[in-house]
Amino acid sequence: MLIKDIMTKDVITVPSNTSLGEAKKIMKEHKFRRLPVVDKGKLVGVVTEDRLERVTPSSTAPFLWQVGYLISRTTLRDIMERNVVTISPEATVEQGVALAQSRRVGALIVVKAGKVVGIVTTNDFFYNIINPLLGIGEPGTRIFVPGGGDGKAAQKIITIINKLGVAIEVLWTLSTAKSNKIDITIQLETDDASKVITELQNAGFPASIRPR
Repeated sequence: MLIKDIMTKDVITVPSNTSLGEAKKIMKEHKFRRLPVVDKGKLVGVVTEDRLERVTPSSTAPFLWQVGYLISRTTLRDIMERNVVTISPEATVEQGVALAQSRRVGALIVVKAGKVVGIVTTNDFFYNIINPLLGIGEPGTRIFVPGGGDGKAAQKIITIINKLGVAIEVLWTLSTAKSNKIDITIQLETDDASKVITELQNAGFPASIRPR
C-alpha cells in the first residue's frame, strides 16, 4: 500500500502572513491540528495546534487588549516550523511509518513536484493499516495459540478451522523476547468459537479466547 492510498487529499493550506488568530480559527472550524504553510505554491513550513498554544499569550495577561493585539499582529512566519518532514505520495506505507518514527513527528506532509498534495497522520496509519490488520472494530471472536505460529503448526491449525467451516478474517504471528516460539492469533468470523477451541485443544494446541 502506498501513501497516496491513505493520505488526506485536498489539504487546506495558508500563507505565511496568516495571523495566529486566523490560523487557530481555521483549525477549530475544520477540526484538525496541523496547517501546512504555503507561499506562491511552495511549502515553506507547518504549524501545529500545540505550537500555536505555546506561543499564544495567556488570557490572564494584565491587559487583554495587548493579548488581542499580539495575536493579530503575530504571523505564522514568526512561529512556524520550517524544517518540514515530507514524503512522496508514491512512497510505501512502511517507508512513511519508518520516517515518522525516526523524525518523531505525528504527521507527514505529502509533496509531489514541489506541491502539497496531501497529509498523512498517525491516525491514518492506525485506521487504515493497523486496525484492518488486527481486525479492530470487526465482529467475531479472536483466538490465541501460543507456539502455533511456525509453518507446520499454523498449517494444522488453519486446516482444523477450515474443516469446521469457520471463516478466518485475519491472522498474525508474533514472537516474544522471552521465548523463541512464535505465537499465532486468529480472528474468526463467528461469535461462538467453542468448537474451534475444543478441536484445537484435542489436537494438542493450547488454544484460548483472546479478549479484543
